[in-house]
Amino acid sequence: MSPKVGVAPLRREQIVRATIRCLARDGYAGLTMKKVARTAGVSQGILHYYFADKRAILVAALAAVTADLDRVATAQARGSREPRTRLRALITACLRLAVEEREFWIVFVEFWGEMMHDRRLRELNAALYERMRRQIGTLIAQGIRAGTFRRVDRLQAAAVILALVDGVSLQLTFDPKAFGIATAVQFCEDALTRFLGKEAS
Repeated sequence: MSPKVGVAPLRREQIVRATIRCLARDGYAGLTMKKVARTAGVSQGILHYYFADKRAILVAALAAVTADLDRVATAQARGSREPRTRLRALITACLRLAVEEREFWIVFVEFWGEMMHDRRLRELNAALYERMRRQIGTLIAQGIRAGTFRRVDRLQAAAVILALVDGVSLQLTFDPKAFGIATAVQFCEDALTRFLGKEAS
């Protein structure tokens, strides 16, 4: 039986959020449709109506946490048109999620682990990173035009920035006592100043 009109998006979101909690608690290896259904408070029949298998739920969980990041970064950058400020907001959003929403990065780690054994997941990850490189590259291009950043290949520079953010965010996730968010943001700010600053040309 199909869900009532208007209920489907809410029910699907409920299931995806339950999946994220299960992934954070048990990892992908320990993820089962039964656990997700129980955590979401739905029957397994309803769960299977929305998702064929746990691989499909993993993909949906990745999409959800990526959308969360986009929303947070957009909100932090709102009101500023200055490329450096917008780039810093994006980086800060990633780092904050590593501490305040630790489940976010755990979903990524679980996805990356499965991706190594699944061509379709690798394609999804490649598409996601291509989109993020374009998003960051747009900010870099704006900064170059404004004279804020030195001239660099914008997509290559975006790849370097993504690598920096991923690495620092994962350290915050795995060892939150090593350093705080403010220190992490400063790490990235200093690195970007050296990498993109006019004095580096």
